Amino acid sequence: MSNPKSSSEENRSDGSQPWLHQKGRTIQEFGTVKQFPVALTMETRLYSCQRLNKVLADTRILHDLYKKYHWLMRGATFYQLHLLLDKHAGEQIELIDAVAERVQTLGGVAVGDPRHVAEITTVPRPPDGVEEVPSMLSRLLEAHELILTECHDAAARTQELGDDGTNDLLVSDVVRTNELQAWFVAEHLVDTPLVHV
Repeated sequence: MSNPKSSSEENRSDGSQPWLHQKGRTIQEFGTVKQFPVALTMETRLYSCQRLNKVLADTRILHDLYKKYHWLMRGATFYQLHLLLDKHAGEQIELIDAVAERVQTLGGVAVGDPRHVAEITTVPRPPDGVEEVPSMLSRLLEAHELILTECHDAAARTQELGDDGTNDLLVSDVVRTNELQAWFVAEHLVDTPLVHV
């Protein structure tokens, strides 16, 4: 006589039942690179991944600042800034994905968890409440400048190491996008009258 199946055995034999609460071992530690056939040394790829993860963490914070300020915008230019900040947030999302994919392409591990991002970023944390509009815009500009400073240095160093792909991503995408966005935001802080009397 066969043994009756336990309820857990019955659930596992049902092809539509998800296997919930699974735990696994870490198969690649953050801060390491696996061997990939991309014609770059292990040391170069490790260095590039470290620099890219720093840019990635700062970019994720900048994106979140854009979304926060998009929601909290106030005043006479509310509509224009509400739309502009949301547009910039969307462009930062594209950069986040591109930088994270470059880390993975080099055999690294892209920083993913927001709590880990907070440990890596150097972008200062804003107050939890609502600041005056010029302060919000100034914070965005400061974050852009931090990212640009990091990117200029990282681009030069990765170029020296022969990592053309990382250099190109940093210069062509991250630097150019951040410079353009900084220009658009900075012009909203100019106190210029519409007409002279």
